[in-house]
Amino acid sequence: MNRLKTYLTFPRSFACSSRTFHHTSSKQFPDHKTHFEHAGPLLSLLKSRSVIRFRGPDTLKFLQGLLTNDVRRFGEPVGEKTANLPTPNVPVASVPPVYAALLTPQGRFLYDLFLYKPPRSEMKLDKTGSGPGTDPDEPFDLFADVDASVLDELLEALKKYRLRSKVEIDNVAEDFSCWQRYGPSLSKKLPDVDEPEAASVGWGAGVDRSATSASRGSNFGWQWFKDPRLDCLGFRGIFPSNVTPPLVEVDKETDEENYLFWRIKKGVAEGSTEIQKGEAVPLEYNLAALNAISFDKGCYVGQELIARTHHRGVIRKRIVPVRFVTNDGKEVEDKVTPGSEIIDTMSGKKAGFVNTALGCCGLGLLRMEAAFRSSGNLSIEGQDSVKVEPGRPKWWPSEWLEDHQHHTAFA
Repeated sequence: MNRLKTYLTFPRSFACSSRTFHHTSSKQFPDHKTHFEHAGPLLSLLKSRSVIRFRGPDTLKFLQGLLTNDVRRFGEPVGEKTANLPTPNVPVASVPPVYAALLTPQGRFLYDLFLYKPPRSEMKLDKTGSGPGTDPDEPFDLFADVDASVLDELLEALKKYRLRSKVEIDNVAEDFSCWQRYGPSLSKKLPDVDEPEAASVGWGAGVDRSATSASRGSNFGWQWFKDPRLDCLGFRGIFPSNVTPPLVEVDKETDEENYLFWRIKKGVAEGSTEIQKGEAVPLEYNLAALNAISFDKGCYVGQELIARTHHRGVIRKRIVPVRFVTNDGKEVEDKVTPGSEIIDTMSGKKAGFVNTALGCCGLGLLRMEAAFRSSGNLSIEGQDSVKVEPGRPKWWPSEWLEDHQHHTAFA
């Protein structure tokens, strides 16, 4: 089945009409009704991400010593096996994705990876549809979606670390694509409640009501997973590029820029452009709170700086969502570019810089003290008329603000 070509469209000002940030003043930004808020679950093909595959008996050992997160769960049993699996042909239990990063030896960010373990044959029905499949020679596979803009250098870096490890690292970007399913109706669900439809279908023509995938023992089994970073980000998955993923409604597929806006609202950076490659300190980009770092897994590349910074306690700079406005509060669109410096007008000192910009919104890496001391003191260097209003996402732990004693006015 060919991918759907119908896209959900929004007005140009869409990315600046929805104001859900929590500001340091006693009042929140006005809550405007938008097309986004009433659109229901949206889906975006993430062209900014590519898919790679790790294959071989040393895959977990190799990645465990390299990445910031604990990947040993991929080697653990996944619940009880059943003789009759639900239709379509997806496992009754599966390991959720793992979000992780590859760092420099000095602990600076290089690349992020979303790791997925595909269902093995014994977790699916055989070709007769009467019992679990068996394939004693089936290789151990892990897939990962990664930043497409640095794909070649990431593959080169991984192969340099491989040495004599029995693991193959392949570019399968032509065969698989990464998708995100997100929106207000998904983010409002309770943390422990899965979306039933997403949890019960694999890839193919939606729900397989005729049971053909199970009865034929086909290679279905790719499915949506909760985004491993935050519940409010929705669902994520990789799917064969030549088919349409399940739950991709005709009028709900939308441009990836809308997913970028959704992430900006939540204060989440992604990829080696938004998380500056070779420069970013992972904890300043909130990677620990985004479930990308394990502090008890043992050694990995760059661990020393991460552990030292974590145990020191206070992170003085963080990535935050920001809004660009005039002196009288009107939104300023397309006037700010990534890399622009943000100045604290009270002290005249640099408060941080703009990391990502989309319309009148963006992400900024700001000193916490300057960002949340009081409102109206931040502006773009060289553009005094453009003010910067930082926001605090709802998912932030309260102790992040208590560390700086500037938290009294947050909602």
